[in-house]
Amino acid sequence: MTLPTTPDSSTYRPDGEVVELCSELIRFDTTNYGNGRSNGERDAAEYVAAKLDEVGIESTIYESAPGRATLVAHWEGEDASADPLLVHGHLDVVPADPKDWKVDPFAGEIFDGCVWGRGAVDMKDFDAMVLSVVRARQRAGVKPRRPVRLVFTADEEAGGLYGAQWLINNHPDTVADCTEGIGEVGGFSITVQDDLRLYLIETAEKGMNWMRLKARGTAGHGSMVNDDNAVTELARAVTRIGEHEWPLRLTPTVREFLKTLEDLLGTELDPEDRTGVLSKLGSFSRMFGATIRNTANPTMLNAGYKVNVIPGDAEAHVDGRFLPGYEQEFFATIDELLGDKVQRETVIEDIALETEFTGGLVEAMKACLAAEDPQSRTAPLLMSGGTDAKSWSRLGIRCFGFVPLQLPPDLDFMGMFHGIDERVPTASLEFGSRVLDRFLTEA
Repeated sequence: MTLPTTPDSSTYRPDGEVVELCSELIRFDTTNYGNGRSNGERDAAEYVAAKLDEVGIESTIYESAPGRATLVAHWEGEDASADPLLVHGHLDVVPADPKDWKVDPFAGEIFDGCVWGRGAVDMKDFDAMVLSVVRARQRAGVKPRRPVRLVFTADEEAGGLYGAQWLINNHPDTVADCTEGIGEVGGFSITVQDDLRLYLIETAEKGMNWMRLKARGTAGHGSMVNDDNAVTELARAVTRIGEHEWPLRLTPTVREFLKTLEDLLGTELDPEDRTGVLSKLGSFSRMFGATIRNTANPTMLNAGYKVNVIPGDAEAHVDGRFLPGYEQEFFATIDELLGDKVQRETVIEDIALETEFTGGLVEAMKACLAAEDPQSRTAPLLMSGGTDAKSWSRLGIRCFGFVPLQLPPDLDFMGMFHGIDERVPTASLEFGSRVLDRFLTEA
C-alpha cells in the first residue's frame, strides 16, 4: 500500500479506533425479537452516520418501518470507472438474557484481552472494522482502489424482511451497480497445527425454510379413547424429522475445503468418518457437520389449552436448511417424513448460494491475509446459516464472507455466534482492520 506523503502518514492507523468503536456499537441494544419487533436499530444507524459524517462521508438512512433503519453511503474510489464494491454489515443482534452472562451483554466491556457483549462476533466486530478503516483512510486522504458502497442493515437476524430484502425491493438503485461484495461470516482462522492457520472465506450458504407443521384431529374429552389425536400425529411427524439421518452430500465448496485440509495435514480425510474429520477442526467442527448434509431441526411445539381436553389442532415449527443444489431432495424427504396427516407451510424461506473460490477478489483476500499472517492458508467455506448475501445475490452481486480475524487456537469461536458471553479478542479486531485496509487497496 502506498500512503499519501502528508505529515499524518507516519501516524496512519487503520486499526486505531476499532476496539473503542466495537465497544460503543455493542452499547446500542439492537435486539431483534423477530416478527417485526426490534430495539435500537435507528439509534445505531444514526451513530454510524455521525461517524461517517465526521470524516466527510454522507449517508442516507432508510426506514422500512418505524425504527427499522438501514444506512447506505457511497465512498468514492481512486478509479471512479470501476464497479463499486459492496461492503455490508448488519446492526441488529439476537436477544441476550443478562442473567446468563458474566457481564452486561450491552455494556461493551473490555477485559481479558477481549471486547465482550452481544454482537461482538455477530457482527459489530466487522461494523467497527469498517468504520475504523474508513475513518483512518479519509483522514489520511487514502481512497479505496474502487468505489465502495457501505451498507449497514436492519433485521438480518430475522431474515432481512425489514433490512436487505426491503432495500432491494424498494431502493435497488442503492446497490444495483455493485458487482461484488463482502460481509459476514468467513475470514476467520482455525489453527490446523502448530502456528499454521487456515482462513475460511465464505463462498456458499445453505438455503433456508422455516416451516410450520399443522395437524388436525378430532377434539374431545381427555378421558376418552381417541384414534384421531392431532397431538399424537404431530408428535410422530416431528420425531421422524428430528431423527432422520440425512445422507452425505459434498458440494464443490466442501470438496475444495477438504482437499486443502488434506494437503495441509498430509493425510486423506473421509467425510463419513465424522469423528476423525471433526477432531481436526476444533470449534469449527460444529458448523462443518452441518455443511455436508441437509438438516431439519424441530424447534417449537404448540397444542392444547387444558389437560383434560384433546385439542383439534396442533402445530410445530422446524428450522430446515438445504445445501446448494439439493433443495428438491430436501422437500421431497420432508414431505415423505410428514406423512398424510400433517401439512407444512413456509414461514420464512431463502435461497442457497454458491460461487467459485476464484477471481481477483479472492486473490486479493489471500494476498492481504498473507501480508499480515505469513503462516496463513485459505480455503472456501460453506456456511450452515444465512446472511444478507442472499438478498444481494438476487441483484447479481457475487458475495463473499470476509471478516478477517486471526483467532487464538483455544477460543470457541463458533460458540460465540448467538452464544452466552460472546466476545472477540482485541488483537483480532486490530488484525482484521489491517487486513481490511490492505484489501481496499487491492480489491
